[in-house]
Amino acid sequence: MEVVTGGADYVVGCRLAIKTTLGEDIEGTVIAYDNSSKIEGSSGARRDLRFLKVNYVKDVTLLGQSEDLFELKNPYLDMASLRNREEAAIRQAEAEAERIGVGVTQEAQDIFDALSKTLPVRWEKTAILVMNDVRVSHPYLPDNVLGGPPAANERVRKVLELERKRLQSRVSG
Repeated sequence: MEVVTGGADYVVGCRLAIKTTLGEDIEGTVIAYDNSSKIEGSSGARRDLRFLKVNYVKDVTLLGQSEDLFELKNPYLDMASLRNREEAAIRQAEAEAERIGVGVTQEAQDIFDALSKTLPVRWEKTAILVMNDVRVSHPYLPDNVLGGPPAANERVRKVLELERKRLQSRVSG
């Protein structure tokens, strides 16, 4: 795709030497050109990506053309690494979404968040399931803690009690 602007040809794959209006010398291969914003993307030998607004181009010298335009599609990007990062970000977003209660009050969410700091928790509809064994139901008071081994049940009651006191002091203070 060839774009002619201000007397300069910006062809994806061409190697250019550019002098900017700020006196900077840039040498690299054009890998993208956005005609609407007049921004050119180029990459030099160090494999740095540079974005340059065409308004700042003072002089352009064509140094040559890349032999393999197919490689220019993503010449400096590790696509496997990018896919791994994308998958990790999706897993993280899904995990964060699971931590948000549906149909619960802000107070219930605050209690869930507080319990999650020290104990493994998940939502089971509007109930908080702690350690896959202890259930905390609405209105999320110590008396609403059911199930699990006595020690786990007592620990959840204690954490819940302390968190409710903290929330109460935050509201009154």
